[in-house]
Amino acid sequence: MSTRREFLTAGAALVLGARSRAADAALVVDTHLHCFAGRDDARFPYHKGGPYRPDAAATPEHLLKCMVDAGVDRAIVVHPEPYQDDHRYLEHCLAVGKEKLKGTCLFFPERDDSPKRLRELAKRLPLVAARIHAYNPDRLPAFEKPEFGAYWKAVGDLGLAIQLHFEPRYAAGFTKWIADHPAITVLVDHLGRPFQGTAKEHATVLGWSKYRNVLVKLSSVPDRSKYPHRDPGPIIRQLTDAFGAERLMYGGGFDASATGTSYRRERERIAGFLGHLSEAERAKIFGGTAAKLFKLS
Repeated sequence: MSTRREFLTAGAALVLGARSRAADAALVVDTHLHCFAGRDDARFPYHKGGPYRPDAAATPEHLLKCMVDAGVDRAIVVHPEPYQDDHRYLEHCLAVGKEKLKGTCLFFPERDDSPKRLRELAKRLPLVAARIHAYNPDRLPAFEKPEFGAYWKAVGDLGLAIQLHFEPRYAAGFTKWIADHPAITVLVDHLGRPFQGTAKEHATVLGWSKYRNVLVKLSSVPDRSKYPHRDPGPIIRQLTDAFGAERLMYGGGFDASATGTSYRRERERIAGFLGHLSEAERAKIFGGTAAKLFKLS
């Protein structure tokens, strides 16, 4: 006859097994990566206005192999600046990736034809967001112009998220639009770039936690073992305290030199900063929230 201790131990094992199976069933989603055709592929030339031009190719074929090897189920290809608003390579990537990949596009709010071009692209591609940059003084969005508002609204009308990539000194320019459009989801890239500004400037990003439509990506997380040895731990703790696990998403680890091992290792490195959270909360950050938000199956 089983003792009470044996019964409780067996019950605990069943519960833990159920939790493990649930965790295994949850999708792992990388919400932030770039693909490049490289300098030598004449089919997909870099835009003359692109701020940088990677030599090496980071192809969707390479990405899909790394995903399999690293246990990443779905990924979001963020259209990079070297192509500006030419989305031909993004189209190619999403065609190769099929149901495994969705994309983020890049148009410029100050251009009159951007809403129209956005709508046309959204008809062809499985998009999740439209990215807006605010870090180059020569290319700042015109926050107060009607074209900016028209573009913000066009993104929301399509059911897409606004994806923000900025230096903290420019964050305040977005606050009005976030507050005035609570139905439009806003994604903040790269922790809000806290190390490129002051604590006071980053406080603006932390303050956005009061708006339920704002989520933050744990992407481009500095490696404290590498120069300039920035420790992202306190920042990540601030973000988890402010936004909660349900409004944070993992991204990163893929590039032209990535392997399945290095890709998985980056995810594990980020997990190392989340030990204060429960298994269920970490599962949200590493895929659950993104799967729900981006309708990934």
